[in-house]
Amino acid sequence: MRLKNPKEIARLRAAGRLVAECFAILQENIKPGVTLQSLDKLVENHIYKQGAETLYKGYRGRTHEHPPFPGVICASVNHEICHGIPNGRVLEEGDVIGIDIGLRLKGYCGDACVTYPVGHVSPHVDRLLAIGREALRRGIDAAQYNNHLNDIGRAIENYADTQGVTVAHENLSVSHIRQPELGPRLIPGMTFTIEPMINEGTHEWILMPDGWTVITADGKNSVQFEHTVAITRNGPDILTRL
Repeated sequence: MRLKNPKEIARLRAAGRLVAECFAILQENIKPGVTLQSLDKLVENHIYKQGAETLYKGYRGRTHEHPPFPGVICASVNHEICHGIPNGRVLEEGDVIGIDIGLRLKGYCGDACVTYPVGHVSPHVDRLLAIGREALRRGIDAAQYNNHLNDIGRAIENYADTQGVTVAHENLSVSHIRQPELGPRLIPGMTFTIEPMINEGTHEWILMPDGWTVITADGKNSVQFEHTVAITRNGPDILTRL
């Protein structure tokens, strides 16, 4: 992992702040009757207006054969864990929608995810949202100078276990589950995302035929919260908030 200097971290923070602005716009517009496509367009307009570019639209993954992602945002509804496609689907009362935004501003990336309730949600959905937020908070809190990288996943999964939920297992650079090895020490200048995906039921998942959307194997809800952080001697610095 290449360490970032203070000037680079400042540029990452500017990109992260733009991501946070997009979420502020979305928060006012997520309601029953709204299409995922319209939310995608709101974010796209703001990103381009600020002179930035999107990271996800047209992205093919690791192979040229993979279908390009069609949206600016990932919009994952209810049992969709991640990479949901922002199409013409209409949000309904009681849904939850996880929106992941990635952009590049002057060569530096911002990346974060927030899961929102749509209108009034049931108490168990509200509880799942609260657990997701707390899982991210605990993961970030574990990202302390001189801790190990895999302390992050241990903190997240240990908390999830106490709440009767599971953490979706995905092959990411930063693990969000317990690992047998400790991983490298965290030192100032490291930057990465922490993005636990919390499932109400099983941790197992299924990739849909569109090649992108990942859903829970049991059809139960999933939520995701994500921030980009920088490691400092004074604790983790969250780069993707206003």
